[in-house]
Amino acid sequence: MGDTPASLGYGMPAEWEKHEATWVSWPKDPNTFPSEVLPKVEDAYVRMVDALSDEEEVRILVDDSKMQSRVESKVRKRGRVAFHRIRTVDVWVRDYGPTYVRGRDVALVKWKFNAWGGKYDDLLPDEGAGRRLAESTGLRMFEPGVVLEGGSIDVNGSGTVLTTEQCLLNPNRNPGLGREDLAGVLKEYLGAKNVIWLKSGIDGDDTDGHVDDIARFVGPRTVALAVEHDPSDPNHAALDADRMVLEGSTDERGRPLRVVELPMPDALASSDGRLPASHLNFYIGNGAVLVPTFGGRSDREALKALEYVFPRREVVGIDCRALVYGLGTLHCVTQQAPSQG
Repeated sequence: MGDTPASLGYGMPAEWEKHEATWVSWPKDPNTFPSEVLPKVEDAYVRMVDALSDEEEVRILVDDSKMQSRVESKVRKRGRVAFHRIRTVDVWVRDYGPTYVRGRDVALVKWKFNAWGGKYDDLLPDEGAGRRLAESTGLRMFEPGVVLEGGSIDVNGSGTVLTTEQCLLNPNRNPGLGREDLAGVLKEYLGAKNVIWLKSGIDGDDTDGHVDDIARFVGPRTVALAVEHDPSDPNHAALDADRMVLEGSTDERGRPLRVVELPMPDALASSDGRLPASHLNFYIGNGAVLVPTFGGRSDREALKALEYVFPRREVVGIDCRALVYGLGTLHCVTQQAPSQG
């Protein structure tokens, strides 16, 4: 296997640890965001840049100088913003970009990206975009040769990883690799000591159950969990099964976890079916926690729950009714670059 991050003392830090920057890719793919939706998606991006850029650099991927000029006109005078001319097809940098790990310095893990099990041939070129992003940093890069998206994992920064069986064990990702094989990959490349396998994700999620829509670490032993109290809703049974797993799980030191509930929003649908709207797809920046809102009764309850667990950060609700039309929201379109120290 050769040197791996874990063998060299690297591990994946928690998202709430200090960032050097946040990566985003500016939206433009008409297949994902048609012309009638795109302006509101761009509004959400401007809100993201506003909320993040006072406390960390926001690195925006643009295709070319023309696109950069147009985006600059929208985000000018909004804190620290840097543009990187790396051509992308779509916005899902969490999934096709590299994962950062930290030890004595910062390095990268570049997973393989196959467009969520080969679902979208037009998005396969973003495998190359993620590689170009990684190479542009000049950081050491590890390549496991394994298909994995950043939205399928979440960590507490001290050795525990959350993921789902539905996604990581799906044969459309890594046929021939079983549960123990993939747990070994997470341990060698993320520094994990403990892997918690939730069951499945939410209805309408085309990623095969990414964990960042259902359960997220908000502290070393605290997990925010989506809950659906309506027994007639398709998400009720799945999220209840995930809760049972969490209640029987521990952190890497064998200590029980604390669960904080966030409600599921009312169902949103497009002409193609239910959209994967979830407040759990929040993003933790240095000074702010960006929370997807959907114009319903659950928004305030979700914001209050996250204000409680992040009292030193501003909790910012961002209307994601347009963004979720593309089947993802704030965590899906961001990737944190941790600080060296």
